[in-house]
Amino acid sequence: MSSIDISIRRRVFVRVGASALALGMITWTSVAGAASGGSGVADLVEQVSPSVVTVFSIHTPESVVSSGPMFGVPEGSPFEEFFKHFGSPDGSPGPDNEGAPRQAIGSGFVLDADGYVITNNHVVEGASQVKIRLSDKREFDATVIGTDPQTDLALLKIDADGKLPYATLADSDEIRVGDDVIAVGNPFGLGGTVTRGIVSAVERDINAGPYVDFIQTDAAINRGNSGGPLFDMDGKVIGVNSAIYSPSGGSVGVGFAIPSNIVKTVVAQLKLDGSVARGWLGVAIQTVTPEIAAALELDEAKGALVANVAEDGPSHGMLRAGDLILAFDGKPVRDSRYLPKLVGSAQAGTTVDIDILRQGAEMVVTVKIGELKTEQHAANTNGPVDKDGAESKRLSATVTTLSPERRQALGLDDTVNGAVITSLETDGTAAKAGLKVGDVIVQVGSTPVTSAAELNAALEEAHTTSALLLINRHGGPFFVGVKFSA
Repeated sequence: MSSIDISIRRRVFVRVGASALALGMITWTSVAGAASGGSGVADLVEQVSPSVVTVFSIHTPESVVSSGPMFGVPEGSPFEEFFKHFGSPDGSPGPDNEGAPRQAIGSGFVLDADGYVITNNHVVEGASQVKIRLSDKREFDATVIGTDPQTDLALLKIDADGKLPYATLADSDEIRVGDDVIAVGNPFGLGGTVTRGIVSAVERDINAGPYVDFIQTDAAINRGNSGGPLFDMDGKVIGVNSAIYSPSGGSVGVGFAIPSNIVKTVVAQLKLDGSVARGWLGVAIQTVTPEIAAALELDEAKGALVANVAEDGPSHGMLRAGDLILAFDGKPVRDSRYLPKLVGSAQAGTTVDIDILRQGAEMVVTVKIGELKTEQHAANTNGPVDKDGAESKRLSATVTTLSPERRQALGLDDTVNGAVITSLETDGTAAKAGLKVGDVIVQVGSTPVTSAAELNAALEEAHTTSALLLINRHGGPFFVGVKFSA
């Protein structure tokens, strides 16, 4: 599976802390369909508000976790620093009484009349106790049925007397940019608050992992809204509010919600097993750049390029490095971002047809999907590289055969063979393609190379203006498209 790096540039995405609302009458039925008549938004708010709840999570000093504010952001990131100084909306203990239990407030909504509640994973993560306050002020202890950190969702359960008003999930695939929406929650601990806006964008990637593309909205979402619902004008939930873009900590009109169709899939598994099982294809993939597309003689950059196939994975013997995945189980793979979502939603043990392009020919291979257990990350080891070697004119670089000594210095295992770059011209072909000293070229097109001589021979035989090179960098394989000078 592809590895996803959370890149932090000059923007700050933060999770929003959440709460609930106290409006309207208690009913025993779904609150969806409220805005079909009457006085519009006010009627809608009155109908949907009873399904929105406040989530209180109690954290003892021993239960506090430091997984980072959003989807496992690593320690030391700007996200972590932001939350150290941001504080909580309910005046919970600060540095002067660090030994006291801390209470965080979040939002959620009732999913069915039997008391299942949806919120964000980060609202309840590490909590020693969770409570739910309904819109009629009744409070109940909540059981955490299951959580999914990968999508930042959690499913809770309360045992209330009688049936509860609940919200209905919409089909988030049907929403359009410009649709009106309302967010209901508890910003800054102020109590029930409603904000209105539109869908600003769909399928928004904020580098929060491979399994969620967010709905973006300009409805005001702030700390305290986490886990709360984003409603459409039919009174159905199209998303779960989870993050904002905020240089200052307050709303600037750029909020993000987890689409309801993802919520449906995750909640169904959490109800059944308390966790989420995801399919595993056993390949590392990368994006097809315009340069790679040119090397593959494609009219456009599309699909997901297989950079490596795990020897113990389900695709071993079926897929190869250099295969371009065009469709998975009949669904087109527009780019590498879409494949992890498709594979992750596939059931382990099922067989799936995968449309690929291999050495210019389209074909279909059938793979039995495995179950994703743990993420594997390539080692990021660097070592000394000799400055000798043979000149590669087409690459404007110097290369040398990967010897056992160089292999050890680069932290590579014995299976890696090829030609390692020992120097390159700053404005040369290899440098312009993003290659670096220490990169090992293991394949030219579909031709493996095990020495500097074989590399130069394969490059000379490639009578084209561009070529596709398979590179091993720090133990991780990936493809690079290089364009040769005229």
